Amino acid sequence: MAHKPMASAESLDDGQVEALDSKPIEPSSDFLKKAEAESGVNISACYGCKKCSNGCPVAFAMDLHPYQVVRYVQLGMVDQLKDCETIWVCSSCQTCVTRCPNDVDLPRMMDYLKETVARERRPVSQKRVLQFHQIFMSEIKTWGRVFEGSLMTRYMFKSGDFTDPKKAVKDARLGWAMFKRGRLRLLPDRNKDRKWLKELFREEGKSS
Repeated sequence: MAHKPMASAESLDDGQVEALDSKPIEPSSDFLKKAEAESGVNISACYGCKKCSNGCPVAFAMDLHPYQVVRYVQLGMVDQLKDCETIWVCSSCQTCVTRCPNDVDLPRMMDYLKETVARERRPVSQKRVLQFHQIFMSEIKTWGRVFEGSLMTRYMFKSGDFTDPKKAVKDARLGWAMFKRGRLRLLPDRNKDRKWLKELFREEGKSS
């Protein structure tokens, strides 16, 4: 996984963001208000204690620390956010949430940023993550939940993994092992509240 070198969290003080960008910063709260309203995450509650970043298990692969992404949102630095790799590297493991003293849901915020970039069809460095994200959201829209069999099949075709015999056999073995342990269903379960689901995606379409 290619990524840009990143400064350590301890080497940056509270004015760290300016040092990462040579362009003058023109703070704006417009994007912060929009992001909070659409994601439901209280991003303003973050005061930069860095506990999220110091505990993040995939921080080594990020070009910005998670707390820096939050800071960019607070300052309205939209272009830097949409071009950064961190939002695609985040594994949504929830470690940051459990460590946050103010319960700022960073994985949910990262998902919001991913979806924002995906809607704009901007080029991203982590194309496979974008492909997985798009298929994941499509599964939610269809079933109301993720059906692993359909998800992985579609991902293999879209990513091109099915053309790699070794990868295809490895994934097939993994799927069979999951099926034997009752972790993979043959048929999907639909969400019974289809009206609520349709309304949810209808509202999401209006806001995009």
